[in-house]
Amino acid sequence: MPQHATSGLHRLTRTHKLSAAGVAAAGAAALVFSLVPGGDAGQGKSQATAVENVKPVAFSAVATAAKTQQATISQQADASAAKGKAEAAAAKKAAAEKAAKAKAAAAAAKAKAEKARAAKAAANRSEVRTAIPAAAPKPAAKPAAKVYPDNLDGWIRESLDIMAKKGIPGSYEGIHRNIMRESSGNPMAINNWDINAINGTPSKGLLQVIQPTFNAYHVEGTSWNLYDPVANITAACNYAADRYGSMDNVNSAY
Repeated sequence: MPQHATSGLHRLTRTHKLSAAGVAAAGAAALVFSLVPGGDAGQGKSQATAVENVKPVAFSAVATAAKTQQATISQQADASAAKGKAEAAAAKKAAAEKAAKAKAAAAAAKAKAEKARAAKAAANRSEVRTAIPAAAPKPAAKPAAKVYPDNLDGWIRESLDIMAKKGIPGSYEGIHRNIMRESSGNPMAINNWDINAINGTPSKGLLQVIQPTFNAYHVEGTSWNLYDPVANITAACNYAADRYGSMDNVNSAY
């Protein structure tokens, strides 16, 4: 009997060592009682006391292991969550940076394309201007030449316009008055009896001018023909301006 009881005790010790939970410890205690049916009350009591002493220790070890494992799992879960959160944040940041770079690259490409189009348009406009030269400005139309009647009135008026351009004084009335006294308005009139005629230089034309005086006071732009009405009037007025200040001041032979 003692040997049998001792054998049962050894078996209880092996079961306890293999147990991973508190329930297994309780089962081991029940097994001890069933394996010692013939034991006396003292032995049973002694073995029960042994089991009772073992049970708290087994439950305490299992609880501690369970708590340790739970803490480890919790720590691992927290670390995994933190790592996942950090990876998600990094991925989000990388995606934002990539999108920003893509947006900047697109804006730069658009600006480059706009610049290229503007340069091409400017070049095209330059080519058009080169190919089609600007029309030369039309020369200013010359004023129509003034037409004077071929008579005494027209000759005096044309002479007065020439005199105005050359700065020679005289009036229509003064010229007309002296013409009528000298030649009666005949441009071909000639004096063959006065002192000038006697000296070989007769007075000729509307204002009876001798050839040397005509040559000396001829006005540029008029004919060199002493009998030409306009040339004769203009040269005579130029001479009168030099000698008398103006043809208006001449009232007799001059």
